[in-house]
Amino acid sequence: MKRYEGLFILNTAAKEEGVKEALDKISADITAAGGKVETVQKMDRKPYARIADKKHTAGFYANVIFTSAPAAIAALRSKFALNEEVFRVIFTHSPEPKPAK
Repeated sequence: MKRYEGLFILNTAAKEEGVKEALDKISADITAAGGKVETVQKMDRKPYARIADKKHTAGFYANVIFTSAPAAIAALRSKFALNEEVFRVIFTHSPEPKPAK
């Protein structure tokens, strides 16, 4: 099991409760794929630097730290690509937290 950090940009329509529901679905999908969610950090709504279409000019950013098998990342990436609520997702390796001295 490796530790990953996923940066999600959500397409939800300016509703805070929609963001909470989308993050709950994302956490459930990660758990269903055999991963374990450590933390979910919801950030603010930010405008896009480059607007892909005039329908979506901003998105909610969220950071999810989880542990998972490396083979499950490709499956999660393709699953989130089909999810309409997820505009973009980037998975990176996350280092283990250093113990406090």
